[in-house]
Amino acid sequence: MIEVKKQTVSETFSVYFDKRMLRILLLGAISGFPWVLIGSSLSLWLKEDGLSRSAIGWAGLIFAVYAFNYMWAPLIDRLQIPYLTKKIGHRRGWIVLMQLSILICLTMWSIINPSDNLALVITIGLIIAISSATQDITVDALRIEQIGENESQSMAAGAAMAVVGWWSGYKLGGVISLFTAEYFENIGIADYWQTTFLILGVVVILMNIGLMFVHEPISLNRSQKQNETDQLIQNKLGSQNILTKVIAWLSGTIGGPVISFFKKNGFSIALGILGFVFLFKIGEAFLGRMSVIFYKEIGFSKGDIAIYSKTLGWITTVIFTLLGGLFVIRSGVIKAMFLAGILMASTNLLFTALAWTGKSELLFAFAVIFDDIAAAFATVAFVAFISLLVDRTYTATQYALLASIGTAGRTTLASSSGALVDWLNGDWGIFFILTAIMVIPSLICLWIIKNKLKISEK
Repeated sequence: MIEVKKQTVSETFSVYFDKRMLRILLLGAISGFPWVLIGSSLSLWLKEDGLSRSAIGWAGLIFAVYAFNYMWAPLIDRLQIPYLTKKIGHRRGWIVLMQLSILICLTMWSIINPSDNLALVITIGLIIAISSATQDITVDALRIEQIGENESQSMAAGAAMAVVGWWSGYKLGGVISLFTAEYFENIGIADYWQTTFLILGVVVILMNIGLMFVHEPISLNRSQKQNETDQLIQNKLGSQNILTKVIAWLSGTIGGPVISFFKKNGFSIALGILGFVFLFKIGEAFLGRMSVIFYKEIGFSKGDIAIYSKTLGWITTVIFTLLGGLFVIRSGVIKAMFLAGILMASTNLLFTALAWTGKSELLFAFAVIFDDIAAAFATVAFVAFISLLVDRTYTATQYALLASIGTAGRTTLASSSGALVDWLNGDWGIFFILTAIMVIPSLICLWIIKNKLKISEK
């Protein structure tokens, strides 16, 4: 049974000044930045190159790889990168390898045209998504390993700082992307997006330099424990050969975490948890996937989007992520999840007002700020919720599994967002109302299982 101890306001915020929080902030930024590349940057690049809303929406299917990264999470735990692992550590070695892959992809994007090579552009975007989803596994593991198992206050603060870092990488990366693209466009560079991707590549290099200042704890018994588990399973199989070794390896690394999750919660409650996790952020994802297209169609420039959606959004996200972390600790994660769902639905309706009243910078700023507040609050509550559910024996894999299921709902279903807008004949107001309604099924799931969850909050 996991207990959450309430803290005073001063106690909670004092934990944020631990130097490890700065490392976790950087790790979060490294994790969030690639979403700029395959999200708003790719969407606007394709939009300004003449592709339809539906095509842009379906291109977002590349995000689906985030829903399945748990499948190769055990490999990340066990396989070492030649040279890099010995030089900079197991976790950092994997992150640097994935960052190098992203850097190569940005270089390739800088020399191709989506009108002539759409399939290649999407394929490269898919490689970026795979690299990003893979590094997320390692980033989460390295984040957790920064803090001791019994440091509950630091773990809660670390979750909030990870969210702040993610949104910082995403929002500030978006600011750099949009302002750079607009600058190159204004000075007459034809392939301004291609040139922008080279600048974004420089950001990737700077993040890798910063990564070298993140301490990686040395684990001397991780491989030993993994091998002991494999050997135990192999002994139960009763023979020693290649086949039993493969079965033992697969059972120990993949089957164990899944069996543990269902055993701990019970089959029906476990299904309820998975249903909630899958459905919770679908409405937010539908809005997020089409938001930059909506801003463009209603008449806002890339600079406007950068200022209101990225810069102001980042500031409010940072503030309300920290406040959200405080609320989760003091009021309990279940109450926080219900409030987060209501906030997400309510703020989505602000975009309906913007769509029906027309271009208004005041209403635009109001809608974006409150939407970012709701998103920040929901993300902190969600991270805390799934963190409380995982078995410490299988922390990395179970966290990756639950996070991937949550991503599956946001990516697979939200890929039809552009098609939905087209089906509504471009009625953005109705579209945003539907995104608000989408949160209801997840809250019903949570209401059904809330009293049976094995979480004790004091």
